Amino acid sequence: MSEIFVSTHPLVLHELSILRDRDTPPPAFRAALHRISLLLLQSATVDLPTRKVIVQTPLESAEGLTLDARVGFAPILRAGLGMVNAALEILPEAEVWHLGFYRDETTLQPVRYYSPLGEQPLPEVMYVLDPMLATGGSAVAAIRELKLHGAQQVKFVGVLAAPEGIARVREAYPDVALYLAAVDRALNEHGYILPGLGDAGDRQFGTA
Repeated sequence: MSEIFVSTHPLVLHELSILRDRDTPPPAFRAALHRISLLLLQSATVDLPTRKVIVQTPLESAEGLTLDARVGFAPILRAGLGMVNAALEILPEAEVWHLGFYRDETTLQPVRYYSPLGEQPLPEVMYVLDPMLATGGSAVAAIRELKLHGAQQVKFVGVLAAPEGIARVREAYPDVALYLAAVDRALNEHGYILPGLGDAGDRQFGTA
């Protein structure tokens, strides 16, 4: 089954408390999401493939390592946008492939409204970015699209997850590792994570 990495880093937990607080305004929410994304992505990229290189220092030659794979990020619109700048800070040359899904509030199923995926082959390693893994519908739909278009390895990086969302991803794609700040108690009847932090998109962009 897929591995689940839940951070215990004190800085991650500090930023998570800021994100949960209902009184955190959008600018502070965006800043905390950026910082927590940096920390989570450092863990999620620890096993990227590398190859040996020889570099010339000012004094002599030295053996080093360089990345040996194309890497891409797939933020799920719109909440995933808040994680993109952090991702590009860590990997400035990575590609960004936005995926747009909205949740049908009646069925709680994802509906795709935007995808740039086509003939161009995807990077070998793709990271799905979404602060919330609630029902798991959007995550599963995004992973399906990436794999259908040639991604060899897919990982999910998020802030909060509900057990229901984790179970759905693990059942559909047992090879996809999950990197999270916390696993919360459950979903409510509207598909929101409890205790959660509310709607991550609304809280980022002040549209609650």
